[in-house]
Amino acid sequence: MRQLAYVQAIQEALAEELERDEKVFLVGEAVQAGVFGATTGLTKKFGKERIMDTPLAETAIGGIGFGAAVAGYRPVADFMFADFMPIAFNEITNNSAKWYFNHGGKVSCPVVWFACCGAGAGVASEHSQTPEGYYMHTPGLKLAVPSTPYDAKGLLKTAIRDNNPVVFFYHKRLLGLMGDVPEEEYTIPLGVADVKKEGTDVTVIAIMHMVQHALAIAAKMEGEISVEVVDPRTLSPLDIDTIVKSVKKTGRVVIVDEDVKMCGPAAEIATQIMEEAFDSLKVPIKRVAAKHMPIPGGPLEKYAIPQPEEIAAAIKAVAG
Repeated sequence: MRQLAYVQAIQEALAEELERDEKVFLVGEAVQAGVFGATTGLTKKFGKERIMDTPLAETAIGGIGFGAAVAGYRPVADFMFADFMPIAFNEITNNSAKWYFNHGGKVSCPVVWFACCGAGAGVASEHSQTPEGYYMHTPGLKLAVPSTPYDAKGLLKTAIRDNNPVVFFYHKRLLGLMGDVPEEEYTIPLGVADVKKEGTDVTVIAIMHMVQHALAIAAKMEGEISVEVVDPRTLSPLDIDTIVKSVKKTGRVVIVDEDVKMCGPAAEIATQIMEEAFDSLKVPIKRVAAKHMPIPGGPLEKYAIPQPEEIAAAIKAVAG
């Protein structure tokens, strides 16, 4: 199978959906240039009428995305950095998320709220967050968080075709990650987790960039501790059934996420495991997540976000 980079897979998904459906268009900050590479080259093929640059004005991007969606289009609204999506919170969480419900299921709102997230580049507190919790918490929003090129393409195509709003985060530290991506058409349903590696001793539930850390650690521990790595792929809907199945097999759980530990996705996943599989747990669940602090710039960044050695230590601790 051919190999594509994570960012190439995203770009290919966008191109294919723009080609497939003339109601799909991109709007956002520097989408014509493609700052992270995800939208690079699309203007040449589809024109400025469908790849639309905006000023640095998130409220405008939110308004265009929401308005176009309820008018029958399928916009992909690109905020560039996920850190600045809260500026458009009203359109995202108050309007688009509630539109279907408030209209009795008779009117849809097919918009993709699209942004790059994550630390690892040392660019400090306003350009390094992984703010999944806000959107996982909001009823009416779906949230896709792919960790591989294959997942990124399949989930993005599904998100664009969904009749209601989907937040799609892609991680800046995964942009160059290579992986298998079929040439033929495929999609991945939202709400279906993937067991990235099977194991018998410890379940590691990892999200986005943390999946790659977990897989590397699991490979190093092979022969000492058998680690199963579960990737939710979407946080809303959350495939708790696949997670619980793994927990019942291993009885030991580590949850790894780059969002903050307090009230973050790791807390919600841990709670649902306690509700659904408490009797299967041999030891308490451990969470490895970002510290409850703004992310510092430069070399101090590593003290705020999960590091491989912390993940390894948590796995060893629950394994006894």
